[in-house]
Amino acid sequence: MSPIGTVKRELLVRHLQAWAAGALHRARRATYVHGYADADGGAAAETAVRVLADLPDLARGRELSMVALGDDVTGVGERLVAAQREAGTASGLAVLPVGGGTDARLAVALKAAGASHVPLLAFLDAASASEPPAAATVAAVAAGKPAEVLLALAPGVPVEPYRRIGFPLVTAAELATGEEPGEVLVFATTSGKSLESFKEALWAVDEFAGVRLRDPGDPERHLIDISLTPHPGPLRRELLAHLSGVGAATVTDLRTFTMTETVYRAADATRVLHTLVDAGTVTRRPEHGRLGGDVEISLPSPAA
Repeated sequence: MSPIGTVKRELLVRHLQAWAAGALHRARRATYVHGYADADGGAAAETAVRVLADLPDLARGRELSMVALGDDVTGVGERLVAAQREAGTASGLAVLPVGGGTDARLAVALKAAGASHVPLLAFLDAASASEPPAAATVAAVAAGKPAEVLLALAPGVPVEPYRRIGFPLVTAAELATGEEPGEVLVFATTSGKSLESFKEALWAVDEFAGVRLRDPGDPERHLIDISLTPHPGPLRRELLAHLSGVGAATVTDLRTFTMTETVYRAADATRVLHTLVDAGTVTRRPEHGRLGGDVEISLPSPAA
């Protein structure tokens, strides 16, 4: 497996564990969709089965459906069902292999699995697909309540079409090993809490064989080491550029901007804003007190 594939797999495991535990705590039923399940021989899909089969809530009357989509999932589907049995999971986990292609079959498979109005997570690894997923395909995941999708795109595939598919919160990060463009991860969700969880998982994965993060929107294409305390330089530049464009914004607005428009977390924005205020690089109103969400941040006026 490539270094990027290893990091991507670990990120999936971390986020899938957090999502499934939360989804089955809130609801009796939930659905996980694994698109392009045959892309890597089914290895990632098998990993997902083992993660889901280990959930304690499945022994407490909860039900979880895993829909595995691909061009031809005959062999993969047999291995997924076998992995489910080997795990000795309760009958609460159902594995549903669906062939015929992710784009062609996703919407239909969701209906067949009864995924509407239940917690729904889709992982669509299209990094090696001949064509990127249609925006309408990804948008179909919004049938879940709440709904979210983690999408892996090939290097160079634009992110913008997936920012307009109906999810209120969308972010992106590039996995790279050098100056050449790397795979792009797009995460779209209806839940701010889930976005925070994804960002925490993103920065918590083990740095492997030189894989680093890059903000797809960073004009300087700065590579950032994966770390629980990432280098703040790129975020500092992006916050200042954003303030230059909007004039002023609240701390809450800047935290949201950071979560959706950069690879960083909301907590990283707060730390950077503290350093900018202390250095006099930005001004705040009111001038004193806690740097709370309603505090307005702006660039100093030219006269100042």
